[in-house]
Amino acid sequence: MVRGAARLLTLAFFTTALTGCGLYKKYERPEVNVNGIVRDTASIDAVLNASADTTNFGDVAWQQVFTDPQLQALIRQALEHNYDLLNAAENVKMAEAQLSTARLAFLPSFVFTPSGTLSKVLSGDYKSDWSKTYQLPVTASWNVDLFGNLLSQNRSAKVALIATQDYQQAVRSRIICGVANCYYTLLMLDRQLQLIGEMKQLTHDTWDMMKLQKELRGARETSVVAAQSAYLSIQSQEIDMQRQIRETENTLSLLLGKAAGSIQRGRLEDQQLPVDFATGVNLALLSNRPDVHAAEMTMAECFYDVETARSRFYPSLSISATGAFTNSLGSIVANPGQWIANFVAGLTQPLFQNGKIVAGLKVAKAQYQQAYNQWEYSLLSAGSEISNALVLYNSSQQKSIVDRENVEVLQKSVDYTQQLFKMGSSSYLEVITAQQNLLNAQLTQVADDFNKIQAVVNLYSALGGGR
Repeated sequence: MVRGAARLLTLAFFTTALTGCGLYKKYERPEVNVNGIVRDTASIDAVLNASADTTNFGDVAWQQVFTDPQLQALIRQALEHNYDLLNAAENVKMAEAQLSTARLAFLPSFVFTPSGTLSKVLSGDYKSDWSKTYQLPVTASWNVDLFGNLLSQNRSAKVALIATQDYQQAVRSRIICGVANCYYTLLMLDRQLQLIGEMKQLTHDTWDMMKLQKELRGARETSVVAAQSAYLSIQSQEIDMQRQIRETENTLSLLLGKAAGSIQRGRLEDQQLPVDFATGVNLALLSNRPDVHAAEMTMAECFYDVETARSRFYPSLSISATGAFTNSLGSIVANPGQWIANFVAGLTQPLFQNGKIVAGLKVAKAQYQQAYNQWEYSLLSAGSEISNALVLYNSSQQKSIVDRENVEVLQKSVDYTQQLFKMGSSSYLEVITAQQNLLNAQLTQVADDFNKIQAVVNLYSALGGGR
């Protein structure tokens, strides 16, 4: 009996080895054409230095991209306390546990079920002594992976773990870039609030000048009212800007995993970010993005689920063995007992399962197609985000040059109109209009400078930065 069981085990191991050697294929990435996935990259060569390489920019450590010490402290705090990232880490732990279970499925399972009985005849004149019987059995059972069912489940669990780790990295990248964007938004709003404050003082001086002109030269009351209205309008903008700053601080505090509060920060004009990027984009670059790679691993998981569904059409082999120390076999085993062993092997071939196996395979194939479509969409989405970041950088750089010239011209216009008004050669409307135009141009310049910074942050995020 023991020799027969040994031969059966040897055959099972041999069959399993053959299964692992190619009964089912491993996942391979499907062919996909990414040429032209990033649009109009040639148009930004005049701005971006082609000697650098975007394929490396996503691999740059975030500390080298965001060099502001206060911003670095905020990012570290977010990486330690952000709730989304903490939950992502728990998801990884769950996936690791599931993979461990899938690996252990190749091994036999053991069950220890000790039992004992006491019996005695008490009826009639005959009274026997207590009869003591016991069993100390250990049962082992093993499902032999003849046709790759366990193998495909194990591979599915592996890629599921990788997908979960990718998701964790995607959350990490999103948090790093989200904190950076909120931080730079605060710097932009601070600068705009400063400009509004300066213009508020200027419009108040104009209001005073109008009142003085009315007293000395008999200017119209409408000029005083118009100047007062311009001053109050700037004051209203200041209040609105303060509200936006408070809301942005609250948003950033939430990313940091702390109660809403003020944020320590620097100045917009002191920020320095990388500005050299090439424009070459290939599949390897796009696949570095954690969300794109996660989509591919989900597709691989569905691929192995299809293999698992196919394996259910084939027979399954189960082997069980029992070893026990017992005295419950009457004359065969004498008290106190001896060892007995038992081996059983069974082959199960599904014949009719009410269409469940066929339906399972169809569902698995449909899920794989869905995952493939989602992976292709993630590639297109990544290419679109890279294109948008590059175009935003290019246009903001060009607009910043125009904005700077426009601010200089409008600053001169404000000075000229004020001088002419004092000499009586200009109207109060020209003075107020010049001031409003100057403020709008200054705010636009700050916004375009911010957009250029944001474009770098977005490009870093689009390339999967922060790994």
